[in-house]
Amino acid sequence: MAEPTRAAEGTTAPDATILVVDDEPELCRALGKLLARNGYEVHTAGNGDEGLAILREREIHLVLSDLQMPRMGGVELLKASRVVSPHTEFVIITGHGTIEVAVDAMKQGAYDFIEKPFSTTTTLNVVRKALEKQHLRTENQRLRERLQEMQADQDIIGSSTIMRQTLATARQVADSSATILLTGESGTGKEVFASAIHRWSDRADRSMVRISCAALPETLLEAELFGYEKGAFTGATTRRTGRFEAAHDGTLFLDEVGEMSPATQVKLLRVLQENVIERLGGHEAIPVDVRIVAATNADLETMVEEGTFREDLFYRLNVINVELPALRHRGEDVVLLTDFFLQKYNAKNGKNLQGFTREAMEVLANYAWPGNVRELENAVERAVVLGREDTVGVEALPRSVASGRQRFDAVNIPVGTTLRDAEMQLITATLESTGGDKETAANILGIASRTIYRKLQ
Repeated sequence: MAEPTRAAEGTTAPDATILVVDDEPELCRALGKLLARNGYEVHTAGNGDEGLAILREREIHLVLSDLQMPRMGGVELLKASRVVSPHTEFVIITGHGTIEVAVDAMKQGAYDFIEKPFSTTTTLNVVRKALEKQHLRTENQRLRERLQEMQADQDIIGSSTIMRQTLATARQVADSSATILLTGESGTGKEVFASAIHRWSDRADRSMVRISCAALPETLLEAELFGYEKGAFTGATTRRTGRFEAAHDGTLFLDEVGEMSPATQVKLLRVLQENVIERLGGHEAIPVDVRIVAATNADLETMVEEGTFREDLFYRLNVINVELPALRHRGEDVVLLTDFFLQKYNAKNGKNLQGFTREAMEVLANYAWPGNVRELENAVERAVVLGREDTVGVEALPRSVASGRQRFDAVNIPVGTTLRDAEMQLITATLESTGGDKETAANILGIASRTIYRKLQ
């Protein structure tokens, strides 16, 4: 195993270390000297076993390996390197008549190949491009890790007064055993808040289990929540535990709880009252210790009045209510969130956009964001994907955002208006502002879209 060849004195060494592996000593030395003269730190090995040992011992950015060597050839070394040093880039050295094998090696993860006899220009170009790819991949990985750390530390992005108050409430109640009901419009981040509450609680070292009550029909939802015994229904060929059992000693997040059927509401109420479940098709009472965090964008109190949601269940769920503010009520957070999502999707798409133009930021700041944080994230992702310049202009924003629709106008309701008429005026005005889009209007009003259809009828 040869000592590393350092960059020649007076050269500017790139921050890259290269390993050359070849069983021809002269070729190995010649290639090592060429790379060292161009500023790289070079290690050499006479066979695949020596090369693998070096990969285990030190950080190597790029391997140049001969394709055909005794005992361990270039393809075998490539496969082994993916295990011991997955971020290292790989280039195959091939001779005449083995190019087809080298191409197959590229399919298995090699960046490129260089052919003997070497062309100095071609070799250095391949090395430079391979290192650029390796550097970009490594930097993107580090950026993703920093973004994950940011989310883990801050949990939720926002510094507006209303957001700080909401966060303080969530932190305060996280360690209690009380059931928490997260309310607010769609896209305000209820699942993010639920995850944060779990991490801040004394159950953080246990599982947090999620289920969307709107995503499954009634029978499947019950099977998912409570599990089932073998033979409970057609297709139940084995016993299966449900989400409640999976969340024992931890947290169960019930998303869109307002979509739960009356029959399932009854069963959920029993669990909350008695802390036991029964699997479908079974009779055994199974104790469970689960902290419930539920979420809805529906108006459960109105649903209680209308008889579509059980009053006793509502009070069991609404022990502590945390209402998440709409993005249009926390305008100063738009810039923070925009920058956060820009960095996130820069990393995801291998881009390095520096930011948004002043005009674009004004559009983002004045837009109503009926879809809240989720809509903003989608808009920034689209802008990053379509962005061609260093900064993102208005033209890269979605048409609905770029059109400059301002924050929603106020609705003037005179004193003495009946609650029913006031409600209809608000629904009608919101529908006008969304161009008749009932889904978006429902998100803005914090109710289910079917509620709008029902009230209009």
